Amino acid sequence: MLKLSRFRVRTLLACVPVCIATSGFAVGAAVAAPIESSKPDSGSATVTLGSDDSLLAGIPGNGNVTLEQAKKWFGNPDHHVELQVELPKGLDAAKANIFIPSDNPLTRAKIELGRQLYFDPRLSVDGTISCASCHDPAQGYGAHTQFGVGVRDQEGGRNSPVAYNRIISKAQFWDGRADSLEAQAVGPIANPIEMGHTHEECVAGLAANPVYQAEFKSVFSNGITIDNVGKAIAAFERTLVSGPAPYDFQNDIATFEKAFADDLEFLDEEPELKKQYDALKAAAAAHPMSESAKRGMTLFFGKAACTACHAGANFSDEQYHNLGVAMDSDKPDLGRYEITKVEKDKGAFKTPTLRNIVLSAPYMHDGSQKTLEEVMVWYNKGGHKNPWLSDKMKPLNLTDQEVADVVAFMKEGLTGSFPRIQTARLPE
Repeated sequence: MLKLSRFRVRTLLACVPVCIATSGFAVGAAVAAPIESSKPDSGSATVTLGSDDSLLAGIPGNGNVTLEQAKKWFGNPDHHVELQVELPKGLDAAKANIFIPSDNPLTRAKIELGRQLYFDPRLSVDGTISCASCHDPAQGYGAHTQFGVGVRDQEGGRNSPVAYNRIISKAQFWDGRADSLEAQAVGPIANPIEMGHTHEECVAGLAANPVYQAEFKSVFSNGITIDNVGKAIAAFERTLVSGPAPYDFQNDIATFEKAFADDLEFLDEEPELKKQYDALKAAAAAHPMSESAKRGMTLFFGKAACTACHAGANFSDEQYHNLGVAMDSDKPDLGRYEITKVEKDKGAFKTPTLRNIVLSAPYMHDGSQKTLEEVMVWYNKGGHKNPWLSDKMKPLNLTDQEVADVVAFMKEGLTGSFPRIQTARLPE
């Protein structure tokens, strides 16, 4: 076989990313290599979400945020520079799907205001429930209860969907009833079961707080409005992303080896290419998967047909499917149909991401599946037959070992980090 031409090396190198593992934090896996923020001449700054610890660190200090601290921090012009964002390894393949409305650009100040609002229970009528009550970082940005629990211990009718990786989707909630994160963010405030407030009362309560007054005035020219509450929370939520998982590093190796399948034995003759390959192998070795998980990965993309719905960088097609879950009940939740009134949408719910899925049990829109093992048993039997069952739902005929292998892949291969985040620093 002929030695690789330098032209081919240069061409293929441009298609194969360099992935060198670095130490990190959070549950289950390492973090992507930190990338420093840069401020281009355009007056904007570029940050890689999940890599910049300062983005979600809150205002420096201890205890509640004082008015003096807020004025000083929000008075820094650098905190009002528009941010351009990049996604971490793995999610970066979905960069074309990033959705940031033109009327709600990201800034550090807006993100910090949204962070405070997200964790502040004073947005609820009795001061007991915050956004984080049902979308808790410590619970995989969901809640480990079957249904969301709101004010006065009231239960909702659906499991809490996770709040991360929403920057690459427009429609929100299990049924897609909100067309943006801005709309999603203010819905629970006025829901009688969730936060039990009215939008007017919520705004009045925030306006009575001098710290929030100053912060909103700094970020929005028209101060505190319910629309601006939604914009701030949405800005914060767009920064919540999952970091690279072992699958992403294994996939880099597979991509490289496929691209150079005929030439791997000649890599020693191309030092630059050999260096790339060694770096990829080192990164994959630092983020290993068990043999069971590797078998599960093959099944996931093959016999188990998981990618019929869990496709793309976020392992979700962001579409709605009837899996037969709870369709045998007396009054089944009709899901997407309640929004569209289209017959085929009866019992259909949005496909959730599988990234970091092990951290957010229980599963399905009704929280009826306690473990990933139970989920796989459901899929393996083809769901529950009903007139609107998705045509993607068919018996998989997986053996017990194959089921275990797919579960191992989801647990090991798709678990990455979350950004480090300040949860306690709220206005006094």
